[in-house]
Amino acid sequence: MVEIYLFVNPLGDICLDVEKNILCLMEENNTKIQFRIIPLLNLKTINDLMKRLKIPLNDIDKHNKLSEDIYSASLDYKAAQLQGKKKGCYFLLHLQEMVTQKHIPYSTKLSEQLLTEIGIDLDMYKADRQSEFVKESFQADQKIAQEMKIAKHPTIVIYNYACERDFGVLLEDCSSIEEINRLCEIKDSSLSSFHYPFLHSQKKKICATRHLHLIN
Repeated sequence: MVEIYLFVNPLGDICLDVEKNILCLMEENNTKIQFRIIPLLNLKTINDLMKRLKIPLNDIDKHNKLSEDIYSASLDYKAAQLQGKKKGCYFLLHLQEMVTQKHIPYSTKLSEQLLTEIGIDLDMYKADRQSEFVKESFQADQKIAQEMKIAKHPTIVIYNYACERDFGVLLEDCSSIEEINRLCEIKDSSLSSFHYPFLHSQKKKICATRHLHLIN
């Protein structure tokens, strides 16, 4: 079995592409894969996003707006998940598409429109969205990110239980679906040719590839 943790910006275009690539990989791969999408929000991710959007870092209003929108979208996603992980995933993908491809600004109205379209019980969703459980679930996600030393999004952590190792492999940017696919392989030939270097890396935090780390 393989576990994949993907840390994302719930309103991000790059994250959307990675999510779609992994979902396609899961359809084509016979390996049992558990896939978890985790919204990530911290000061560094907001600053990185502002730099990418060419927004001055001292623009407090824009900084606060980005933080509020990403936090709100994260809670939308967490609440939608309570009515099914697939529905939650569909909602997230559609929300990212609307914001990044159709350039529709994020809003509560947009979220509720998309939720209705995918068959979410809106009354139940609204009750869940205001609950402490959803907020605590989001905070638990941030704790997971801190424990795994996640610094940016998109970042992926893969645990492949077919090989004899007690760590996960962390990939930042996740631009290579081929690299992700190889990490998910469970064939003996793949394990010996690709995982062998990790097993003999003395569990260094940083491997030869600049964006690849090991998680103990």
